[in-house]
Order: sequence, then C-alpha cells, then structure tokens
Amino acid sequence: MVRVFRQFIPVPFLILGAVEFFLAMSSVYAGSHLWVFLADSEILQIGDYPLLSKAFAFALITLLCQIFMGLYQRRFRFAMVGMILRIGISFALTAVTLSLLYYILPELFLGRGVLALSFCVAGVLIILVRILFVRSLNQDQLKRRILVLGAGKNAAKISHQLRRRVDQQGFVIVGHVHIRGEHDVVDESIVLRPETTLLALAKDLQADEIVVAVGERRGKSFPVHDLLDCKLSGIDVIDLLGFFERETGKIKLDILNPSWLIFSDGFNQGKGLNARKRVFDIAISLLLLSISWPFMLGVIIAIKIEGGGRGSIIYRQIRVGRHWQLFNVYKFRSMREDAEKDGKAQWAKKNDVRVTRVGGFIRKTRLDELPQIFNVLKGDMSFVGPRPERPEFVTKLSEQIPCFSERHRVKPGITGWAQICYPYGASEKDSLEKLQFDLYYIKNYSLFLDFVIILQTAHSIIAGKGGR
Repeated sequence: MVRVFRQFIPVPFLILGAVEFFLAMSSVYAGSHLWVFLADSEILQIGDYPLLSKAFAFALITLLCQIFMGLYQRRFRFAMVGMILRIGISFALTAVTLSLLYYILPELFLGRGVLALSFCVAGVLIILVRILFVRSLNQDQLKRRILVLGAGKNAAKISHQLRRRVDQQGFVIVGHVHIRGEHDVVDESIVLRPETTLLALAKDLQADEIVVAVGERRGKSFPVHDLLDCKLSGIDVIDLLGFFERETGKIKLDILNPSWLIFSDGFNQGKGLNARKRVFDIAISLLLLSISWPFMLGVIIAIKIEGGGRGSIIYRQIRVGRHWQLFNVYKFRSMREDAEKDGKAQWAKKNDVRVTRVGGFIRKTRLDELPQIFNVLKGDMSFVGPRPERPEFVTKLSEQIPCFSERHRVKPGITGWAQICYPYGASEKDSLEKLQFDLYYIKNYSLFLDFVIILQTAHSIIAGKGGR
C-alpha cells in the first residue's frame, strides 16, 4: 500500500484508478474519431478548451462517480453482475453530472454524438478492465507476502479478525515464526521453527513484510537484532497495531497501548488544520443547504400532517461536543413526543415502536439529520467527525471502554468514518467497534478523507444503508 494524504491506498486500486482515468480520456478521443468517420464531421475544439480539456473533465467526473458508487472500496462484497450494475449506475450519474457541468461551462460540451460514443467506448473498456482486475485480486502471486513474527494470541488475531477471503485481498500469510517462550495458538501447520536467521527465512519465503505480533517484547527471546537486520536489508517491518490500522481502517483497542499513541504519527490538531476544516465545513454546509431546503420543507409539512398540526417539528437533545462541551443537537422529530416519558436515555432499536411512520422514512433516508447543518454553521459540530453522544451514554461508556473519551478531542460530525464503515450502533459493543474507526479518523484526518467520507455517505444514503 501507499499513503496518499495520510490514507492507506492499495497499490492495485491506485493503478486501477489511473488506468480507468486514462481509458475514460482515451474514450473521448475514440468517440471523436468515430464521430468524424460516421457523421463526416470535425473534431470539436472551441477557443481555450481543446479536446484534451474536454476529455479530462469527462474522465474526472467518471472517476468521481465510480468512487461515489463504491467501486473503489477495498473489499468487493458484490458479485460480477452487481459490479457491472454499479458501473452502469455510475455512468448514468456521470451523464447527469456532466449535463450540469455543461450548463455551467458550455465550452466543455462535447456534442451529443461524440458524448454518446465516448460513453459506449468507456463502458466497454472499463467493464473489461474491471473483470480482469477482480480476477487478478484472487491471484496469490500478485499479493503482498506477509511473514508474521509470533504464533501466540496476538498473532492469531490476524486470521481471526481477517478470516474472510475478501478481507485478505491485499496480502497472503506465508507463515508464523515461533518465538521461544510463547505459547502457540495458530494452526501448527503454518508455524515455522527456523534453524536459520530471520533474514534468511524471509528471503527464502520471498516475504515482502514482517508483522511483529509478539505479546512480550522484552527479554532475550525477542529478536531485536534480527528485525533490524531485515529492516536494513529492505524488508518492511510493521507492528501488529499498524498492520490492523492499514488493513482494516481502524485502531484495535484490545492490543492498544498508550506508548503507541504517543509515538505514532498523526493526531494533529494544529490551528491551520482546524481553520481549513472550518472553511470546508461552512462551504459544504451551505452547498447542502442550498440543495436540500425543498426536502426539508417537505419533511416539515409531512410531520405536521401526521401530527394533525400538533407536536414539535425540531427535536433538540443535549449532546457532548469537542472538549466535552455540551450543546443542543437539532434533528427533525422522528419519534413520538413521549418517546422517553420516564426520563431515561434509551438506545434506538431496530424496528423501534417509538418511531412514527414519517420518522421511519426520514431516519432511513437520513433526512432527519438535515437540521444539523445549522449545528455545523454555528460551530458546535463539524460536517465529518465522530457522532455526538448523549452525556448519559458518554459517562457510562467512558468508564467501560478505554480511550472512549478521546473521541471528544475533535468536533462531532453529521457523518463520519465510523458511520460508513460500521452499521448503525445501538449498544455498548457497537460503541466499542465504532470507537476504533473514530480513533482512526482522528489519527489520520485530512480534507481528502473528509471528501471521501462525504462521497461514500451519499452512496450509503441512496443504497439505504445505516439508517434506523
């Protein structure tokens, strides 16, 4: 993997994106030449907008729409038919987006004939490349070869946490090296007890990387010099926490130690970074408000009709914000007025009987979250960040879950990394899982990550995921 804007991106997906971008640009040239041949016309080139600019715009919008449809997710969880269907939907979305772009910048317009031919060529080429790509992902010889140092409980977490083949698309484990004094837990058939040096073993197995998964790193049994020898010989060495962070997009709390948090990179909260994020929040919020106000008006009318003109429209609730400051979060009311008549805070449940008919719809489509735009504009929230929790839950969860309070180092968000990576959380176990994703976001924050989260959130809403 390579790091781009602090994010781990698998090299195959980076190559795939570059290839598909090139193919999309090439499709415009192919479509233009086909149009010349079929319609006896001339290739369009208007003023300062030559065909190269038009092709670049076409390819960029195509790529963004494919990201929006989840076609660059690390783990493919849909069959070939589903992938082709998503490509088709992404092309339809590309056509709509390009129509808006051509309205704003008519100089970029390709012409209907050239545009139609470009879509046809791009569709065929991208589907062919995708089929080859998916098949190549299952070829072990193309994967990163991992040698695990250790065969105990920590090492077993790799196969336990990443037990599905879809979770191991980027690497293959070539073996677990036994450490003297450590009780082996992993399958004995993959445990190695070498009589040579660690470097010689790694070279024999053609290992690209060594993952240090030893429970105890003190004492003579821990091969410090062997690891140093491997590192200086060009073999990557990474600890188990860093490996899970890279492969799963979360920070594993069950193996976390404070020293890792202290000495690892990230967790930057500089004034410049916060200022850029604030500008980004305001810009995105104003854009969303300008698009969503008709939907907000429709929700207001629907709530009033269902309630017979009675009851509140906006639901206000105390939540915990940055630096543990309390604030009122705004949402469209989706539950009965007496949802918590006993005064006790309750988790939302699947098929919750307290949810109204209108409430069920707006929760599923996330329309109930739209008033939080005003929370963002006020500065209580960010557009992207950990979900704000109620004080009652924060107090309880902070006592039970290590590092839970650290999620309040940043502003909470309308959407976030945990929301797109994990289903709706409504229990202490869910809170633990989501916290691991929240810590990853806090550690690796960038505007690029915010942009990716917003795109994937929009896709989740359209797909009807995550709402309850």
